[in-house]
Formats: sequence, C-alpha cells, structure tokens
Amino acid sequence: MKIAVTYDNGQIFQHFGHTQQFRLYEAVDGTVVSSKVISSGGSGHGALAGLLAGQGVDALICGGIGPGAQRALAEAGVALYGGVSGSADAAVEALLAGTLTYSAEANCDHHAHGHEEGHTCGHHGSHEGCHGGDCHS
Repeated sequence: MKIAVTYDNGQIFQHFGHTQQFRLYEAVDGTVVSSKVISSGGSGHGALAGLLAGQGVDALICGGIGPGAQRALAEAGVALYGGVSGSADAAVEALLAGTLTYSAEANCDHHAHGHEEGHTCGHHGSHEGCHGGDCHS
C-alpha cells in the first residue's frame, strides 16, 4: 500500500492545493517499509491528484482540501483521509493500525475569493458522510 501525506517539516501540511511536498510511505502487511519526500512541483489541485495517481498512491492523508480536489482524487482512485493534523509519521501509523481520526469537515470551500496569507483550511464547512472523497457538494 502506498500512502501520501501533504508534508512540511515532519508535519501534515494543512492545505492540499498549496502543498510543496508529499511524503510517500510504502507499507507491507501494516508496516512502513520505506518512505521518501517528493516535490509537488506546485502543480495545482487537479494536477496534484494526477501526480499522486502516477506515483501509485492508494491513500492520501491531508489537512484541508477543496471539493474539486476531492473529486479529482476520487476519480484517480485515491482514498482520502482529510482534516488530519500533527505528525505525518504518526498519522500513517494510525492509518495502518485502523485508528486514524479524520474529519468529514476537511473541506476548503472558499475558492471563489482566493486565499489570504496565513489561512489554513480544514476547520470549516460541513459535509456529513464525506469519507474517502465521496463528497456531494
């Protein structure tokens, strides 16, 4: 299983569309066997989903993520675990153990007005039952 995490200095980066790096983890039988950090290339929402699919990623752990990116990930077959914060390594371990707490409110639904400096997504919007990128906005 390949797991990607939006990544910044060991922590989960809180805005999928602006992430500069992903940490990719390879897990076998519930144990991480390798990991590496890759650059996103600053591609944007849809291209980032394509980048992850091209890397063979099965699941993404991130902070906030907009509905367009959620759809792109769902179309690419990448399971989504949004609204997560803290240590990237700890989140992957929790996912593999089946104990990861993630949020159905991971939406970043304010794209009509642009992003202000210092803004972090993942703590607003409500989409009940929005697990695995199956959001119906």
